[in-house]
Amino acid sequence: MIRTLLLRASVAVLILGAWEIAPRAGLADPTFLPPFSSVVDALWHWVTSGEIVRHVSISLQRTALGLGMSILIGVPLGILIGTSHLFAGAFDGPLQASRQVSAIALFPVFILFFGIGELSKVMIIFWASVWPILLNATAGVTDVDPVLVRSARSMGAKGLVLFRKVTLPAALPAIFTGIRTGAAYAFMVLVAAEMIGANAGLGFLVLHSQEIFRIPEMYAAIVALAVFGLVLNKFLLWLEHNLTSWRTAAAGR
Repeated sequence: MIRTLLLRASVAVLILGAWEIAPRAGLADPTFLPPFSSVVDALWHWVTSGEIVRHVSISLQRTALGLGMSILIGVPLGILIGTSHLFAGAFDGPLQASRQVSAIALFPVFILFFGIGELSKVMIIFWASVWPILLNATAGVTDVDPVLVRSARSMGAKGLVLFRKVTLPAALPAIFTGIRTGAAYAFMVLVAAEMIGANAGLGFLVLHSQEIFRIPEMYAAIVALAVFGLVLNKFLLWLEHNLTSWRTAAAGR
């Protein structure tokens, strides 16, 4: 554990050190790649002024709404497809076709229907993140060990009890994998969504800083995006660990 942490810290120090040294040594044009210390200064200015809080909160709100809708729709729909052959046969074709359409490609359609306000941004995040959640939920339910199901049925479990006690717990790891993948997709399209018709958010900060040629601030916004995504992923991992703690207990027996 300690060795892994030291290795990760060493790699991070090497990368950031190279970032700091390269423009100062003339290996990179500081106009386009400023030293890392300049990026930290810009980010610290945003933190002390409170400006970064406003942009992070707006991006978080958009991500939470879009990802939340994806979870509320994708998980039940995926479970339904995974447990019902009739439903799977009826909707598999349209769903498979729809998931091939890029969220970025649909952005003009969302703007046409929902305008350039918040709803179009939330909808593009929803569209990008719902598919991995739905597909992983389907796979999680479909791949439940049949031995577990037969054992539960032999002890009288059926219907909702079987689903709640056996199927759902066994499918949760796959469902959380889908949610974390969906969150990553949400971040990718969040930046694109906030670059069009937005006046706040981390994606807006990246584009606006580039347009007015404040390059350290542009990189500061990118670093803030990376930290934001990392924190969200860690939170989802923590939530998954707590909701599937039975797996650790079972493995320790």
